[in-house]
Amino acid sequence: QVQLVESGGGLVQAGASLRLSCAASRRTFSSYAMGWFRQAPGKERKFVAAISSSAISTDYEDSVKGRFTISRDNAKNTVYLQMNSLKPEDTAVYYCAGGSSRWYGFRPDDYDYWGQGTQVTVSS
Repeated sequence: QVQLVESGGGLVQAGASLRLSCAASRRTFSSYAMGWFRQAPGKERKFVAAISSSAISTDYEDSVKGRFTISRDNAKNTVYLQMNSLKPEDTAVYYCAGGSSRWYGFRPDDYDYWGQGTQVTVSS
């Protein structure tokens, strides 16, 4: 059973930065794509960013391009989401997701494993 554990969320003011981490218990972590999604209250879970298994390819939702950066350290079985210039509209629960292939998808159904989520709240 693969476990994903997120950390790094919190309450910050607009313009601040946070770095989310997701540690995976998967021995073959380096073989699979990873993603970050977020879900605001009353809304569906939406794609934020993804990274291929070797980190050769990344992708971002339009509203976070230029502000968020996804990265991974395969030696540590960890994926990161660096979030800069945070805005109140970034407030959500952020979920780490583990894929089943080297290449990522953009839908929740493209991922097999999920963390428990970490709350990010940005005040204006």
